Amino acid sequence: MDTAALLWGLLFSSVGLAYFIYGKKQGKSVPLACGIALMIFPYFVDSDLLLAGIGLTLLAVPLVIRG
Repeated sequence: MDTAALLWGLLFSSVGLAYFIYGKKQGKSVPLACGIALMIFPYFVDSDLLLAGIGLTLLAVPLVIRG
């Protein structure tokens, strides 16, 4: 594991925790699901580019889909 993947994983997991807490308190399923996905997916992705792409997509989903 290289430094970039470690930092991307830390960033996405931190935002995922915030989405998870927000979704749980507000009773919203989209931020809750994206938060869980953001905290888990860095463990399964090896490519830095793919890691950034999936993470940025998951970050944008709750902003686009209100639910």
